[in-house]
Amino acid sequence: MPTKRKSKGAYMISAVAEMYDIHPQTLRLYEREGLLKPSRTEGNTRLYTDEDLERLEFILNLARDLGVNIAGIAIILQMRERMEAMNRQMQDFVEYVRTEMLSRMQKVGEPSAAMVPLRRPVIVPDEKSRK
Repeated sequence: MPTKRKSKGAYMISAVAEMYDIHPQTLRLYEREGLLKPSRTEGNTRLYTDEDLERLEFILNLARDLGVNIAGIAIILQMRERMEAMNRQMQDFVEYVRTEMLSRMQKVGEPSAAMVPLRRPVIVPDEKSRK
């Protein structure tokens, strides 16, 4: 679904409902079900950020285009969040391994520079002993 936003900021429920051609009660339902979490003003007015609108577009794509019901949308959103968390963990792990490799490569001349610490000496048989 193409974005209909023109500027950054926060949007009231009536503006969001009009932008996406949905009833405000639908937005309230999505909030009650935990699919959206708009911020609130001191007067308790819902304010939707650009991030909220991106999430809403994803929800509407699932509901309108793919026919996914609210329970299915909730599961998909949870899985998406878990996948994003796992992706961040993998990126952190890759960065850790990269840092370790660079650090150990800089110590190549040192006796303890093996990538994997060896507990005992490794004996490599020569050609005569293999025959």
